[in-house]
Amino acid sequence: MKKNLLLVVALFSFSIYAQEDSKKASSDLEIINGDAEVDEDYYNRWSVEFDLGQSKGAKPYTEGYYSSEADKFFGGFQINHYGLGLRYMINPKFGIKGRFAYDDIKNLNGSESLKFKLQHYQFSFEGVINAIRLFDIQDNARRMGLLFHFGIQASQMSPISNEGTNGLGGPATGGVINVNKGKKELNGGLVVGLTPSVRVFNNLSLFLDIAINSNIRQHFNWDGAALSDRNNNLTGGLYTTSFGLSYSFGKAKIHGDWAIIKEANNKRIDSLNARIGEIETLMNDSDKDGVPDYLDAEQNSINGVAVDTKGRMVDRNDNGVPDELERYVSNSITKNSEIAANAASENAVLELINKGYIAAYFDSGKSKTNSTSASSIGFILTYLKNNPSKSVEISGYADEVGNTNSNNKLALERAENVKTLLLKAGISESRISVESSGVDSSVDKNSDAARQLVRKVIFKIK
Repeated sequence: MKKNLLLVVALFSFSIYAQEDSKKASSDLEIINGDAEVDEDYYNRWSVEFDLGQSKGAKPYTEGYYSSEADKFFGGFQINHYGLGLRYMINPKFGIKGRFAYDDIKNLNGSESLKFKLQHYQFSFEGVINAIRLFDIQDNARRMGLLFHFGIQASQMSPISNEGTNGLGGPATGGVINVNKGKKELNGGLVVGLTPSVRVFNNLSLFLDIAINSNIRQHFNWDGAALSDRNNNLTGGLYTTSFGLSYSFGKAKIHGDWAIIKEANNKRIDSLNARIGEIETLMNDSDKDGVPDYLDAEQNSINGVAVDTKGRMVDRNDNGVPDELERYVSNSITKNSEIAANAASENAVLELINKGYIAAYFDSGKSKTNSTSASSIGFILTYLKNNPSKSVEISGYADEVGNTNSNNKLALERAENVKTLLLKAGISESRISVESSGVDSSVDKNSDAARQLVRKVIFKIK
């Protein structure tokens, strides 16, 4: 039988190495906090398990034989159990496993029990329930696992030696005798167990297994000193506590016990969310002209200027200046010319401009002028058209809210956008210069109304 056990170990070892070779061609998975996020059909389903510990026959025993000591914690402990199993998870919650075990049932060293020794070989076929996934607590359990297993088992009992009986109910004549040695019996019954575990690596875990075997058909006592009549089936119980290692193998990087599995419903929800996100992106309207960006052929149109169905500013005479702005500029030139004519002197106009009384204003975080700024830009445009020898320096400002570097960049973008308007209105680029004056900290940072006054562009005529 020991040769058979070695053969089974060798076959499992070969299976592990073969699966390791196949991993070299596997695709990568994203590992998140030690777990892998995988599709519901892509995770390791197979695992091989080895454990060792203690098995104790609970009943029946012949008088004078017992497996525990009353004065020892848990009745004493000895390693006399060795197990090897192969598990396959049909889905993340349910699986099956086959298991072979060897138990060397004997009295504890130093105990008052008569000496005995019995070999017990067992094969079980069981169903497995992943309790962590069944109760949907895997997110909280993290590295911890809990399996429940139950099924049927077949076993063979073979006494090796016993002391204190001659097999006929009388005392032994001396030493250790083997009245039932060589006799073998096949038994059968049920097995049930609980297996808490902890993951060490993505494919390796440590576990504690607590199992109870119930032999429905049994004729040997656990001490092997007595054999009941064939018509008298005994009810035998075997308790096993063992520690072990579980190694999962397959093309994935992690076993289904530990993977963060995206089930079909979750994948459909994720797909719908992604589509909604795409639609929201398509419906963005960065220049606020009423035309979504995906249909907008001109995504930097001026606020308040009429656009066509493709988001382009209306320019029927194709002179590069939107019709609405062109009409406004013409009106502003007329109006502001009258103002200029009534001004006391050229110096008064320059003072009005250069001291910042004429300014363009911006909404928070925006580089496009708001609707109240058209008259100020129109005033500057009128002055430049009436004074072709003059040039203008445009300075952009931002309020104190936000990162300094970002605000410096935003201030420059505001100046550049005003320059673009003047260029489209016919002012030569050589007459315009821009600069970022950065953050204007002259007002109360906590006042929304005050900050509106420093999000601006001012002009200086040269």
